[in-house]
Amino acid sequence: MRSAVDAVASAEFHAFFERHYAELARLAHLLTGEPDAADDLAADALLALWHRWDRVRAADHPVAYARGVVANLARTRVRTAVRERRRVALFWSQREERTENPDVAGVVDVQEALRRLPFRKRACVVLRHAFDLSEKETALSLGVSVGTVKSQTSKGVAELQRLLGTRAAPRAPRLVRAAIARSGGAAGGTR
Repeated sequence: MRSAVDAVASAEFHAFFERHYAELARLAHLLTGEPDAADDLAADALLALWHRWDRVRAADHPVAYARGVVANLARTRVRTAVRERRRVALFWSQREERTENPDVAGVVDVQEALRRLPFRKRACVVLRHAFDLSEKETALSLGVSVGTVKSQTSKGVAELQRLLGTRAAPRAPRLVRAAIARSGGAAGGTR
C-alpha cells in the first residue's frame, strides 16, 4: 500500500515540476539578476518542496508556496553575495600597500611566471606571499594539509626562481605582492 501512495505522490510532484520549473527559474533570475544561479535556485526550491511534498500538495496554493521558497532562497543568495562583497572590499581597503617606483618589468615577469605554475603551486605561493597567510590559513583556504602547503609553496617558489632567473629570485616574494596588487587581485588569470 505504501508504494502505491509513493507512486501517486511521485507522479503528482513530477507533474508539478514539469508545469512550474521554468516559471520558478524565471522568478529566481528576476530576483537575483543571475541567470546562471536561477536554475540552481529553482532546483533547490523544488528539492525542498519534494521533501515536504505531503504538506505542499495539501496546501491551498502549492505554487504560491513554491514561489515563497524560491524568494527565500534568492534572498539568502543575495544577502550572502552582499556580505561577501563587503568582506572583499574590507580586505582590499585594509591593504594599503603602495610600492614606490615599482619594477614594472619585474612585475610583468612575475605575472607571466605565475601563469606558468600549476594551479595548486600558484595558489600556495600567492596566498603565502601575496596575501601573507600562514601555512595553516592557506591549507584551510585550499582544503589541503599544511604539509601540502609547505611542499607546494617551496616547489612553487623554486620554480618561480628558475623561471625568473637568479637576478629576480631574491625579490620574488615582493614582486609577487606587487604583481597581485597591480592586477587587482587576480593571480595569474585562470587555471
